[in-house]
Amino acid sequence: YYSPFRKETEASFKVNLIRNQWFDFGMGKGGDILFFVMEQQGIEDISYALQILSGKTSRISPVNSFSFRQQENLSAYEDIRILPLENPLLIQYMGERQINIPFAQRLCKEVHFRFKDKPYFAIGFKNNMEGYELRNKYFQGTLSPKGITTIKQGNDSCCIFEGFMDYLSYLTLKQTHNPEYPNIEKQDYIILNSVSNILKGIDIISTYKAKYCYLDNDKAGASAYEEIRNKCGLNVFDRSVHYREYKDLNNYLVGKKQVQEKQQSRGMKR
Repeated sequence: YYSPFRKETEASFKVNLIRNQWFDFGMGKGGDILFFVMEQQGIEDISYALQILSGKTSRISPVNSFSFRQQENLSAYEDIRILPLENPLLIQYMGERQINIPFAQRLCKEVHFRFKDKPYFAIGFKNNMEGYELRNKYFQGTLSPKGITTIKQGNDSCCIFEGFMDYLSYLTLKQTHNPEYPNIEKQDYIILNSVSNILKGIDIISTYKAKYCYLDNDKAGASAYEEIRNKCGLNVFDRSVHYREYKDLNNYLVGKKQVQEKQQSRGMKR
Protein backbone atom coordinates (compact mmCIF):
# COMPACT_ATOMS: atom_id res chain seq x y z
CA TYR A 1 0.00 0.00 0.00
CA TYR A 2 0.97 3.66 -0.28
CA SER A 3 1.92 5.10 3.08
CA PRO A 4 -0.92 6.97 4.84
CA PHE A 5 1.69 9.17 6.54
CA ARG A 6 3.07 10.95 3.46
CA LYS A 7 2.88 11.23 -0.32
CA GLU A 8 4.96 8.71 -2.26
CA THR A 9 5.23 7.28 -5.77
CA GLU A 10 6.16 3.73 -4.76
CA ALA A 11 4.18 1.70 -2.24
CA SER A 12 6.15 1.09 0.96
CA PHE A 13 3.43 0.33 3.51
CA LYS A 14 2.76 -3.30 4.41
CA VAL A 15 -0.16 -4.71 6.43
CA ASN A 16 0.03 -8.19 7.96
CA LEU A 17 -3.59 -9.30 8.50
CA ILE A 18 -2.59 -12.45 10.38
CA ARG A 19 -0.64 -10.52 13.02
CA ASN A 20 -2.83 -7.40 12.74
CA GLN A 21 0.27 -5.25 12.33
CA TRP A 22 1.72 -2.75 9.87
CA PHE A 23 5.20 -1.68 8.81
CA ASP A 24 6.26 1.43 6.88
CA PHE A 25 9.55 0.65 5.14
CA GLY A 26 10.12 4.28 4.25
CA MET A 27 10.03 5.28 7.91
CA GLY A 28 11.45 2.09 9.35
CA LYS A 29 8.54 1.97 11.81
CA GLY A 30 5.68 -0.38 12.47
CA GLY A 31 3.41 -1.90 15.08
CA ASP A 32 -0.20 -2.64 15.92
CA ILE A 33 -3.20 -0.37 15.53
CA LEU A 34 -2.35 1.55 18.72
CA PHE A 35 1.02 2.52 17.23
CA PHE A 36 -0.77 3.43 13.99
CA VAL A 37 -3.11 5.87 15.74
CA MET A 38 -0.25 7.46 17.67
CA GLU A 39 1.78 7.93 14.48
CA GLN A 40 -1.14 9.10 12.35
CA GLN A 41 -2.39 11.60 14.91
CA GLY A 42 1.08 12.73 15.99
CA ILE A 43 0.44 12.01 19.65
CA GLU A 44 2.53 10.38 22.37
CA ASP A 45 -0.19 10.12 25.03
CA ILE A 46 -1.18 6.46 25.13
CA SER A 47 -4.33 7.12 27.17
CA TYR A 48 -5.58 9.57 24.54
CA ALA A 49 -4.78 7.09 21.77
CA LEU A 50 -6.87 4.49 23.62
CA GLN A 51 -9.74 6.99 23.82
CA ILE A 52 -9.51 7.45 20.06
CA LEU A 53 -9.59 3.70 19.52
CA SER A 54 -12.64 3.30 21.75
CA GLY A 55 -14.47 6.16 20.01
CA LYS A 56 -14.57 8.31 23.16
CA THR A 57 -13.17 11.34 21.36
CA SER A 58 -14.38 13.03 18.19
CA ARG A 59 -10.86 13.45 16.82
CA ILE A 60 -11.30 10.45 14.52
CA SER A 61 -13.91 7.74 14.15
CA PRO A 62 -13.68 4.53 16.21
CA VAL A 63 -11.33 1.66 15.53
CA ASN A 64 -13.72 -0.27 13.29
CA SER A 65 -13.23 2.34 10.54
CA PHE A 66 -9.59 1.33 10.13
CA SER A 67 -8.62 -1.07 7.37
CA PHE A 68 -6.94 -3.38 9.90
CA ARG A 69 -8.83 -6.55 10.64
CA GLN A 70 -9.55 -7.08 14.31
CA GLN A 71 -7.47 -9.77 15.95
CA GLU A 72 -9.25 -13.09 15.59
CA ASN A 73 -11.19 -14.13 18.68
CA LEU A 74 -11.67 -17.54 20.21
CA SER A 75 -14.70 -18.36 18.06
CA ALA A 76 -12.57 -18.02 14.91
CA TYR A 77 -10.43 -20.97 15.99
CA GLU A 78 -11.57 -24.59 16.00
CA ASP A 79 -10.35 -27.90 17.46
CA ILE A 80 -8.38 -26.11 20.19
CA ARG A 81 -6.08 -28.30 22.27
CA ILE A 82 -3.95 -27.12 25.19
CA LEU A 83 -0.95 -29.39 25.80
CA PRO A 84 2.36 -29.34 27.67
CA LEU A 85 5.06 -27.48 25.74
CA GLU A 86 6.99 -30.31 24.07
CA ASN A 87 6.90 -29.73 20.30
CA PRO A 88 10.51 -29.75 19.00
CA LEU A 89 9.91 -26.81 16.64
CA LEU A 90 8.51 -24.64 19.42
CA ILE A 91 11.33 -25.65 21.74
CA GLN A 92 13.79 -24.79 18.96
CA TYR A 93 12.17 -21.37 18.53
CA MET A 94 12.51 -20.67 22.24
CA GLY A 95 16.14 -21.71 22.00
CA GLU A 96 16.67 -19.29 19.11
CA ARG A 97 15.29 -16.54 21.34
CA GLN A 98 17.75 -17.69 24.06
CA ILE A 99 14.91 -18.46 26.49
CA ASN A 100 15.59 -20.89 29.34
CA ILE A 101 13.65 -23.98 28.25
CA PRO A 102 12.62 -25.20 31.75
CA PHE A 103 11.11 -21.76 32.45
CA ALA A 104 9.26 -21.85 29.12
CA GLN A 105 7.88 -25.32 29.75
CA ARG A 106 6.77 -24.42 33.26
CA LEU A 107 5.05 -21.16 32.33
CA CYS A 108 3.79 -21.79 28.80
CA LYS A 109 1.63 -24.32 26.99
CA GLU A 110 1.53 -25.78 23.52
CA VAL A 111 -1.67 -24.73 21.73
CA HIS A 112 -3.01 -26.52 18.65
CA PHE A 113 -5.96 -25.14 16.67
CA ARG A 114 -7.49 -24.86 13.22
CA PHE A 115 -8.04 -21.56 11.48
CA LYS A 116 -9.85 -21.40 8.13
CA ASP A 117 -9.47 -25.19 7.80
CA LYS A 118 -5.71 -25.09 8.29
CA PRO A 119 -3.90 -26.58 11.33
CA TYR A 120 -1.58 -24.43 13.44
CA PHE A 121 0.36 -24.76 16.66
CA ALA A 122 2.01 -22.14 18.83
CA ILE A 123 3.41 -21.37 22.25
CA GLY A 124 0.57 -20.27 24.53
CA PHE A 125 0.86 -17.96 27.54
CA LYS A 126 -2.26 -17.75 29.70
CA ASN A 127 -3.74 -14.42 30.76
CA ASN A 128 -6.02 -13.55 33.67
CA MET A 129 -9.09 -13.78 31.44
CA GLU A 130 -8.44 -17.46 30.62
CA GLY A 131 -7.29 -16.53 27.12
CA TYR A 132 -3.89 -17.30 25.64
CA GLU A 133 -1.26 -15.16 23.97
CA LEU A 134 0.02 -17.18 21.00
CA ARG A 135 3.42 -17.10 19.37
CA ASN A 136 5.63 -19.13 17.10
CA LYS A 137 8.34 -18.20 14.65
CA TYR A 138 5.86 -17.00 12.02
CA PHE A 139 2.72 -16.08 13.91
CA GLN A 140 1.54 -13.92 16.79
CA GLY A 141 -2.05 -13.73 18.00
CA THR A 142 -4.49 -14.33 20.83
CA LEU A 143 -7.07 -16.89 21.86
CA SER A 144 -9.64 -14.48 23.24
CA PRO A 145 -10.36 -12.97 25.61
CA LYS A 146 -7.28 -10.80 25.70
CA GLY A 147 -6.01 -9.50 29.03
CA ILE A 148 -3.04 -8.98 31.28
CA THR A 149 -1.25 -11.73 33.20
CA THR A 150 -0.35 -11.31 36.86
CA ILE A 151 2.00 -13.61 38.74
CA LYS A 152 1.61 -12.87 42.43
CA GLN A 153 4.10 -14.16 44.97
CA GLY A 154 3.20 -12.01 47.96
CA ASN A 155 5.71 -9.20 47.35
CA ASP A 156 5.35 -5.42 47.61
CA SER A 157 7.29 -4.78 44.38
CA CYS A 158 6.51 -5.81 40.82
CA CYS A 159 8.22 -6.02 37.44
CA ILE A 160 6.16 -4.96 34.43
CA PHE A 161 6.64 -6.33 30.91
CA GLU A 162 4.91 -5.68 27.60
CA GLY A 163 4.96 -9.31 26.45
CA PHE A 164 5.64 -12.76 27.81
CA MET A 165 8.86 -13.19 25.81
CA ASP A 166 10.31 -10.24 27.73
CA TYR A 167 9.14 -11.79 31.00
CA LEU A 168 10.81 -15.10 30.12
CA SER A 169 13.92 -13.16 29.04
CA TYR A 170 14.08 -11.50 32.46
CA LEU A 171 13.88 -14.86 34.23
CA THR A 172 16.53 -16.27 31.90
CA LEU A 173 18.89 -13.37 32.59
CA LYS A 174 18.44 -13.73 36.35
CA GLN A 175 19.11 -17.46 36.12
CA THR A 176 22.18 -16.91 33.93
CA HIS A 177 23.71 -14.26 36.19
CA ASN A 178 23.18 -16.24 39.39
CA PRO A 179 22.26 -19.90 38.73
CA GLU A 180 22.23 -20.89 42.40
CA TYR A 181 20.23 -17.92 43.71
CA PRO A 182 18.37 -16.17 40.85
CA ASN A 183 15.96 -14.54 43.35
CA ILE A 184 13.04 -14.61 40.92
CA GLU A 185 10.56 -15.08 43.77
CA LYS A 186 11.35 -11.73 45.41
CA GLN A 187 8.98 -9.73 43.23
CA ASP A 188 5.61 -10.13 41.54
CA TYR A 189 5.21 -9.91 37.77
CA ILE A 190 2.71 -8.13 35.54
CA ILE A 191 2.70 -8.92 31.83
CA LEU A 192 0.55 -6.49 29.82
CA ASN A 193 0.39 -8.70 26.70
CA SER A 194 0.19 -5.42 24.71
CA VAL A 195 0.60 -1.80 25.73
CA SER A 196 -3.05 -1.34 24.73
CA ASN A 197 -3.87 -3.21 27.96
CA ILE A 198 -2.15 -0.59 30.12
CA LEU A 199 -5.40 0.78 31.56
CA LYS A 200 -6.42 -2.74 32.60
CA GLY A 201 -3.26 -3.04 34.65
CA ILE A 202 -3.10 0.36 36.34
CA ASP A 203 -5.26 -0.56 39.34
CA ILE A 204 -3.14 -3.63 40.08
CA ILE A 205 0.18 -1.87 39.45
CA SER A 206 -0.76 0.99 41.78
CA THR A 207 -1.05 -1.40 44.75
CA TYR A 208 2.71 -2.05 44.78
CA LYS A 209 5.24 0.08 46.64
CA ALA A 210 7.86 -0.23 43.88
CA LYS A 211 7.20 -0.74 40.17
CA TYR A 212 10.01 -1.70 37.79
CA CYS A 213 9.16 -1.21 34.11
CA TYR A 214 10.90 -3.38 31.50
CA LEU A 215 9.07 -1.95 28.49
CA ASP A 216 10.05 -1.58 24.84
CA ASN A 217 12.42 1.16 23.69
CA ASP A 218 9.95 2.82 21.34
CA LYS A 219 7.34 5.57 21.44
CA ALA A 220 4.59 3.29 22.75
CA GLY A 221 6.85 1.85 25.45
CA ALA A 222 7.89 5.32 26.60
CA SER A 223 4.28 6.46 26.62
CA ALA A 224 3.21 3.41 28.63
CA TYR A 225 5.93 4.16 31.19
CA GLU A 226 4.74 7.76 31.50
CA GLU A 227 1.16 6.54 31.91
CA ILE A 228 2.20 4.25 34.77
CA ARG A 229 4.27 6.99 36.39
CA ASN A 230 1.46 9.53 36.13
CA LYS A 231 -1.23 7.20 37.45
CA CYS A 232 0.79 5.31 40.08
CA GLY A 233 2.82 8.11 41.65
CA LEU A 234 6.20 7.56 43.26
CA ASN A 235 8.60 4.64 42.99
CA VAL A 236 8.07 3.86 39.30
CA PHE A 237 11.42 2.94 37.77
CA ASP A 238 12.36 2.76 34.09
CA ARG A 239 14.56 -0.30 33.62
CA SER A 240 14.70 0.01 29.82
CA VAL A 241 17.76 2.26 30.28
CA HIS A 242 19.77 -0.93 30.81
CA TYR A 243 19.03 -2.11 27.24
CA ARG A 244 18.64 1.24 25.49
CA GLU A 245 20.35 0.09 22.27
CA TYR A 246 17.84 -2.74 21.87
CA LYS A 247 14.17 -2.72 20.96
CA ASP A 248 13.17 -4.84 23.94
CA LEU A 249 14.50 -7.13 26.64
CA ASN A 250 14.40 -10.24 24.46
CA ASN A 251 16.42 -8.54 21.73
CA TYR A 252 18.91 -7.60 24.44
CA LEU A 253 19.10 -11.25 25.49
CA VAL A 254 19.60 -12.37 21.89
CA GLY A 255 21.99 -9.50 21.14
CA LYS A 256 19.96 -8.04 18.27
CA LYS A 257 20.55 -4.29 18.35
CA GLN A 258 18.16 -1.72 16.90
CA VAL A 259 20.84 -0.52 14.48
CA GLN A 260 20.10 -3.56 12.32
CA GLU A 261 16.55 -2.36 11.71
CA LYS A 262 17.76 1.19 11.04
CA GLN A 263 20.21 -0.07 8.43
CA GLN A 264 17.42 -2.05 6.79
CA SER A 265 15.13 0.98 6.60
CA ARG A 266 17.92 3.12 5.13
CA GLY A 267 18.46 0.51 2.44
CA MET A 268 14.80 0.75 1.41
CA LYS A 269 14.98 4.50 0.77
CA ARG A 270 15.72 5.88 -2.67
